[in-house]
Amino acid sequence: MSQAFTIPEDIRQRMQHWRHAIHAHPETAFEEHNTAELVAQALSSAGIEIERGLAGTGVVGTLRNGEGPVIALRADLDALPIQELGKPGHASTCQGKMHACGHDGHTAMLLGAAAYLARERNFSGTVHFIFQPAEENEGGARVMVEQGLFERFPVSAIYGMHNFPDLPRGRFGICVGTIMASFDTFEIVITGKGSHAAMPDKGIDPVVISAQLVLALQTIVSRRMSATESAVVSVTQIHAGDTWNVIPETLVLRGTVRTLAADVQARVEAQMHTICGGIAQTTGATVKLDYRHGYPCTVNAPAQTAAAIAAAASVVGEANVETAVQPSMGAEDFAFMLERCPGAYIKVGSAESKEDPPLHNPYYDFNDNVLPIGAAYWVALVAQQLPKNQA
Repeated sequence: MSQAFTIPEDIRQRMQHWRHAIHAHPETAFEEHNTAELVAQALSSAGIEIERGLAGTGVVGTLRNGEGPVIALRADLDALPIQELGKPGHASTCQGKMHACGHDGHTAMLLGAAAYLARERNFSGTVHFIFQPAEENEGGARVMVEQGLFERFPVSAIYGMHNFPDLPRGRFGICVGTIMASFDTFEIVITGKGSHAAMPDKGIDPVVISAQLVLALQTIVSRRMSATESAVVSVTQIHAGDTWNVIPETLVLRGTVRTLAADVQARVEAQMHTICGGIAQTTGATVKLDYRHGYPCTVNAPAQTAAAIAAAASVVGEANVETAVQPSMGAEDFAFMLERCPGAYIKVGSAESKEDPPLHNPYYDFNDNVLPIGAAYWVALVAQQLPKNQA
């Protein structure tokens, strides 16, 4: 692996310290008060302007160095409601919460890049370092945008990065266009007619109806969409009943829908309404679908994708940058920022072996060996996009 430069050892050690401190004290969506304080103090100590309060716990650092373009770099702050089962020395001290997605590493890498850029000032222009809360499910990026992120911090481009343990450490992956799927949720309430379990003919059984409905929903992807179109409809919850000998009156189904294109997203929603209506008509039950739009697709702009590829190649070499990775069916609320401003989202490899735990696993722990690689990418991107004026 060839690097255009190396992140200094003192900054590498600080990144690891920040990462371990954040990992040990995870905070979930819109509750990242201590994490935001750590970020604000680290930025201030590097001489970087800070502004707090967007989306409640968001922090934006601003580093100016003369005239030139203005770009933004973004990291996420929040943890997940998962009980950590691994035993690192910096394991979570908060019951039922852990950094199982590596946002502790994302924050540390962006802080490291900010510290390096503030020290060296090897660029001309302005960089906004955006530390965003509530990426997991709650759409903190959308809240920051709605509260005036780009009006208060206008930029020509914005960049994001996420670690991926399905890529080896020392590799990057990116593509033009959609790189992450949309993310919608749904709730379906089936209201039948409760009865004695020994006399089902006296009622309308929502449990049996739910079985029909779950299977019917799977035909949207398998039988109503082209094989070349990507969509996932997953029922993830079924709630009904309180005892053995009563057929319940109601049942609730919940789940998610993922797609890689807005038109497919709209067609899946329409088909779900059709199926629910049809099953209600044939069974005599009431079937009410509440379809909730979540995150749009994460779409990389061509020019910014090219910039990200060049920056990554300067850190790890062209051979270690995959420029046409397959989109992930996972979702990312950075999509809301990309809807408002051209930019690019890149995957940084974090795996040491094929046995490494995946994201959102209770044994997951961000790979500290990735910290200098990710920080170096950020610095290379800034140097490339905001070249230093020559006297």
